Amino acid sequence: MKDNILWCEFYRPSKIEDCILPSDLKTTFSAMVEKNYVPNLLLTGGPGVGKTTVARAMLEECGFDYIVINGSLNGNIDTLRVEIKNFASTVSLTGNRKYVILDEADYLNPQSTQPALRNFMEEYSKNCGFVLTCNFKNRIIEPLHSRCSVIEFNIPNKQKPELAKQFMVRVKNILKQENVEYDIKVVGELIMKHFPDWRRVLNELQRYASSGVIDSGILVNMNEDNFRVLINYLKERNFKEMRKWVGSNGDTEPTALYRRLYDTASEYLVGSSVPRLVLYIADYSYKSAFVSDAEINLVACLTEIMTDCEFK
Repeated sequence: MKDNILWCEFYRPSKIEDCILPSDLKTTFSAMVEKNYVPNLLLTGGPGVGKTTVARAMLEECGFDYIVINGSLNGNIDTLRVEIKNFASTVSLTGNRKYVILDEADYLNPQSTQPALRNFMEEYSKNCGFVLTCNFKNRIIEPLHSRCSVIEFNIPNKQKPELAKQFMVRVKNILKQENVEYDIKVVGELIMKHFPDWRRVLNELQRYASSGVIDSGILVNMNEDNFRVLINYLKERNFKEMRKWVGSNGDTEPTALYRRLYDTASEYLVGSSVPRLVLYIADYSYKSAFVSDAEINLVACLTEIMTDCEFK
């Protein structure tokens, strides 16, 4: 396989049976395939859990024509008017219904594009169906909710070990096909770190597999790269991404992060800002022993550093 092809795309399952999903979701989607009918759907859940993969797998198994439009990249109203109208207004060569997958639909403008989409869904309902995916369903207007079957990609705690095990088997097969040597414990740690974001796991594995070996050394590199990502968010004063970073790195011990910030402060801060950072770290390190929510305390500390310190 060529190096410039993403593993998450090349190894994307084309059948529902091959998708790694909670049992109730797999049963629901399998039933749609058996009936050869997919209603308008709103698939919602965290990143990388398989929403788009499921949408494409169902439509491909049923033999339906479909297009994929990324709402975060091509979500303006003109795209809907041109691409969707041209696609939805024509009859499929197979005589079947056609479908539009609107990926990341929560990025569509709720004042203009989403209301227009509602009208498209009604106008072309006889010929074309719609599958919307989103991370945040509250960003989708209610009229679209009412026109779709809303399915949430939630994973029950009791099913998490089994799904992680299934994904481990999938990853081992991929690494074998790619002729990559690996340490099974390291791969397992990587899976659990990003679970259930399957796309993130594959992207990380592909990134570190370029050397031909995945061993404990990548964990050091991964932690270093992850820390640099955080520093860039602080430097850019990107509160949204910084907060997201903290949320997705819940396994990071705040005390260890405070120490890392302290030890490396001179590398990324101008000299006059280092004393302020030290005071913030000392203050929030003390508070961390008493607060009820360590994540909020850490975000507060990083917010102070982000807004009050000058980066190189």
